[in-house]
Amino acid sequence: FVQQTKWSLQLMTQRALEAESNVEKLKQEISILQGELESSKVENENLKAGQTTDPGAVTRNVDFALQNLHKIITGANWSIRQLTLGVESLHFVTEVLESTGKISEVEAEKE
Repeated sequence: FVQQTKWSLQLMTQRALEAESNVEKLKQEISILQGELESSKVENENLKAGQTTDPGAVTRNVDFALQNLHKIITGANWSIRQLTLGVESLHFVTEVLESTGKISEVEAEKE
């Protein structure tokens, strides 16, 4: 049982490290998307000011904005799923550790 617990803890540690790596990648992607968002905001302000009246440019800007929003939504959904899986894993580890503690108490009482 102890070996199984150790294995579970190692697995949870590995998952946590992978989640941390994914979080770093998402932070980088968010940073890139924020830069693109700022560029889009500037271009949007220019459009509002009437500096660009080309319908093709407006269409491209709208398409670009929609693509970025889709990327952000997809990334957020993925992050939420990863966090949910992490929480479930932590609950499992908690249950295993609680069981281990109870077993240790029973063995101590037997001695």
